[in-house]
Amino acid sequence: MEDKNNDSEHTQGIGEGPAPGRCDLHSHTQASDGMQPPAENVRLAYEKGLAAVAITDHDTVSGIAEALEAGRRLGITVVPGVEISTRAGGKEIHVLGYYIDTEQELFLSRLEQQRNTRLGRNEAIIDKLRGLGIEISMEQVLSGMGRELKPDESVGRPHIADELVRLGAAADMRDAFDKYLAEGAAAYVSPPRITPETACRWILEAGGAAVLAHPGIYGDDELVRKILETGALRGIEVYHSDHGPAEHDRYLALAEEFGLLVTGGSDFHGARQGVIFHGDIGSVHVSTAVLEQLKAARS
Repeated sequence: MEDKNNDSEHTQGIGEGPAPGRCDLHSHTQASDGMQPPAENVRLAYEKGLAAVAITDHDTVSGIAEALEAGRRLGITVVPGVEISTRAGGKEIHVLGYYIDTEQELFLSRLEQQRNTRLGRNEAIIDKLRGLGIEISMEQVLSGMGRELKPDESVGRPHIADELVRLGAAADMRDAFDKYLAEGAAAYVSPPRITPETACRWILEAGGAAVLAHPGIYGDDELVRKILETGALRGIEVYHSDHGPAEHDRYLALAEEFGLLVTGGSDFHGARQGVIFHGDIGSVHVSTAVLEQLKAARS
């Protein structure tokens, strides 16, 4: 979960003409499991010299309006995005959507369904943790957030991990995931979810472009290939904080093979217990030239 590539930044230049700016196409805010308000993500991106930043919260777009306003104020482009949780091949697969219509009622209702699934998953995790002898409740998790949950915001595993650390059941965020919350760990729960193809259809019907998030995290390139073979995706996140050079090479080759756009981002969540979750904002970036390609890929 820490940024494995703190010592180097990854840029994929796309297009010709004047040198384009840099954009981070993957960041999370308090609307899901990030630590900062949306406007703070935008401010941090601006201070890092980025030309654009995407807000891609889990199964919600509730932070987009605030981020867009901050972008207008600071003169930095904010890309409206989302990260949808799906399941395929026995694994949780995430699909990023860019330039979706964040006010489309059908899309918003679909995201609400996703958050309801997440809520049930969270309660099941809490039940498993209590079965392991850990005195934890969802009320404690929400209280530990230090603020009232707003409508359309979602609670994720990092919030539960925070409470486990506060309770002394885990040393830090990584320990909490390794012991209890990661796939295959003692309190991991995998609820029924939509398929990646369904998520892609939702994104397309909301006017957006669908991109496969962080394929290296899944540890199953054959599954990644099967997902790409459906033809539903428009891009693949080649550059990510948890990808190294070998992953870059493999997924660049897949992007070329399937004719997909190449994207990338830090997957910034902020710092928990002093540790940056995935990577710092802007530490992984691509050329802003990809933004026009994403817009063109929406049809």
